[in-house]
Amino acid sequence: MKQLKYLKILSFAKTTLEDYNNWGETEVYKASQELSNNKTILEEQQKTFTVKPLNAKEQLDNLRQQVKDCKGCPLCKTRLNAVFGEGFENADLMFVGEGPGYDEDHKGEPFIGKAGQLLTKIIEAMSQTRDTVYIANIVKCHPMIDPSNPEKRENDRPPTPSEMQVCKRYLDMQIDIIKPKIIVTLGASSTKGLLNNEDPISKIRGTLQEYNNAKLIPTYHPAALLRNPSLKKFVWEDMKKVMHFLSTGEI
Repeated sequence: MKQLKYLKILSFAKTTLEDYNNWGETEVYKASQELSNNKTILEEQQKTFTVKPLNAKEQLDNLRQQVKDCKGCPLCKTRLNAVFGEGFENADLMFVGEGPGYDEDHKGEPFIGKAGQLLTKIIEAMSQTRDTVYIANIVKCHPMIDPSNPEKRENDRPPTPSEMQVCKRYLDMQIDIIKPKIIVTLGASSTKGLLNNEDPISKIRGTLQEYNNAKLIPTYHPAALLRNPSLKKFVWEDMKKVMHFLSTGEI
């Protein structure tokens, strides 16, 4: 029984017993005094009872469990692991990709394949580490060309707009908890998914946008750099803008 409800019952009982006392029932009045003492104790306990708010790490842990249990779209049926995200829960810089691939699906960690290794090098060139930034995806489960065979390599595909729409709520909650100063979207899918912008990534990359009270800069996905190394110079131009913003607050 909740304390407030219990206090109301005690108050009613005390009033009733006091009425008995007025009619000469002295024994029941003693019970009324005991009830009054109990009510006072409970009121004091209620004054000192406080609920400690969850910190960012605890909030992310709770959200991680929600993602693990999610059945919001068909991707949940073929995933091996939901890939929530990782990094510093109060990071100023957040990277958002499109979705887990083969390696990420098997280990449950974001950006750990060849594209992820290149992203790590980019982060380190920015004088950061994976522990000082936060890395996530717009969808948390592996989008596959052939979902019947999660053990197949080269089986990745971009997430569909409907898949992104269903899963984006988790990313939005991550952003609300972490409160990054700036978000870097990696590639066309995450950029379109967050900004609802149909411009090609070659046109929109490097431009300053805003999303959920944070600055946002789109750039190429690391996988694109593996296919076309000449794009690296454009990504580095974008990352210099990010570094300048983090050090000065201006772009």
